[in-house]
Amino acid sequence: QVQLVESGGGLVQVGGSLNLSCTTSTRTISNYAMGWFRRAPGKERDFVAAISWNGASTDYIDSVKGPFTISRDNAKTTVYLQMNSLTPEDTAVYYCAARVTWYTSREGYEYTSWGPGTPVTVSS
Repeated sequence: QVQLVESGGGLVQVGGSLNLSCTTSTRTISNYAMGWFRRAPGKERDFVAAISWNGASTDYIDSVKGPFTISRDNAKTTVYLQMNSLTPEDTAVYYCAARVTWYTSREGYEYTSWGPGTPVTVSS
């Protein structure tokens, strides 16, 4: 397993932006596909976005396609989630996750390492 720590969450107004970061403890993340998930208050954890080991392939839920961008910098062992045009429906705790494979997945159970999460609150 790899240790993951998210940062960049906070309080933002509707239409605002945040850039989440996920830093890792491992020397390389090239062996990992990475994902972002979120848990809204009172709801189950949901998939948001994922990126393949080299960044060539990405996947998003329909509601964030366009406003959100997932990216990675393997040299810095960091994964990012740029979130634009935020709405109250994006309010949640956001989690970074890693799976030991090259390819993306929307299934949380396929990820073996998780960060503690960073809260995002979008106020109207």
